[in-house]
Amino acid sequence: MRELFNAFDDTWIVDGLRTPQVDYQGAFADANPIDLGIKAGRALLARTGVEAARIDAVLAGNMAPGGFDQFYVARHIGLYCGVPLEVPALALQRICGTGFELFRQAGMQLASGGERVLLVGTESMTRNPIAAFDHRGGFRLGAPIGFKDYMWEALTDPATGVSMIRTAENLAQRYGITRAQVDAFASRSFARAVAAQADGWFDDEIVAVRSERFELDGYRPRGIRLAGRVEVVERDTHPRPSSPEVLARLRPVYEDGVQTGGNSSALTDAAAAALVARGSALDGRRPLARLAAVTVAGVPPEIMGIGPAPAIRALLQRSGLALGDIARFEVNEAQGAQTLAVARELGLDEERLNVHGGAIALGHPLAATGVRLTITLARQLRAAGARWGVAAACIGGGQGIALLVENTEAAMSAAHGRSEAALSSLGEPSVARRVVQ
Repeated sequence: MRELFNAFDDTWIVDGLRTPQVDYQGAFADANPIDLGIKAGRALLARTGVEAARIDAVLAGNMAPGGFDQFYVARHIGLYCGVPLEVPALALQRICGTGFELFRQAGMQLASGGERVLLVGTESMTRNPIAAFDHRGGFRLGAPIGFKDYMWEALTDPATGVSMIRTAENLAQRYGITRAQVDAFASRSFARAVAAQADGWFDDEIVAVRSERFELDGYRPRGIRLAGRVEVVERDTHPRPSSPEVLARLRPVYEDGVQTGGNSSALTDAAAAALVARGSALDGRRPLARLAAVTVAGVPPEIMGIGPAPAIRALLQRSGLALGDIARFEVNEAQGAQTLAVARELGLDEERLNVHGGAIALGHPLAATGVRLTITLARQLRAAGARWGVAAACIGGGQGIALLVENTEAAMSAAHGRSEAALSSLGEPSVARRVVQ
């Protein structure tokens, strides 16, 4: 096998939260992704009660520039969250897998000696620039003007000349996936997200965002200014009832294709943060989950969307687990056909897949997505009393990444039950309770 695999024994997700995911050109239109990341990071530290002075490293992910200061994304997030000046920061990216890569890097940093890592994934799809790379030497008379839409151009892989949507179409053809099936899947994603919102499921992982100023002694202030007359954003803005009949009316991106604007991931802006620590640094806190392992695999660029399948397969094989051991899967819905192809390739039970909706309904702010999926997954395991969960994403260029999370409380509960049963057969249930305790 050629995939990357990292297993972690003492890496704990203390907690995580995120901003709402806001539609393209919405209330976050004027918000620099650095400032969205600062908001998420500050709110997380406040909720956990962990002092910023005790953070040993800062990791941040961001794909497209949302301002001229993108070079400073990780450093400024750390500093304006109150992390000491001497603590280093690292910016990284693995395209749509960036949020998961943050967890992988955090686990490796803790293994090499750190105790607490603050990680933040942040993205403004709205503020992707209109850019030019050809005019440093000036404009020649009559020469073409090279300004292009940064995000639109990035959606086509220049190695193959194939767009990300076309890669999903390739998978639809390969796996016999129809337009009706993709629309039905998208409709269910919307329905699940709408139901989760109505039930308040996402409330505990979302921090409300207002226009706000971030001060840092001795340095210039930063801040968030919401667009228009919006005073506060408290929930994701894209989920809405979307029946298959309504989705069927949308024109496909390619003639006779299955992918439309309604069954592909939504464009949203957001940031998500998590605190990862060694067990010795939990200080009596109840962690959200344990990070058990991460796998990254490569696939052909023209079918990049299948990437989660080999990554998940290798992750389970290397971890000694089977599909049946996994209670919940969160697979990023880059495109509906792509996610269905992964489910068919692996034989996933769709009742355990994206149970509160996915990126079709909630959006896909690139670098923030993996952090959001991991937080959501860990919360699902706790709520269901289940032990194992897997979150994964495809990656443009032909990769897949998958992360294994353990709810150790479920593991201890199962061990308790086995001990009680074994010793009960000996007529000593009180001894069993003492052993487990």
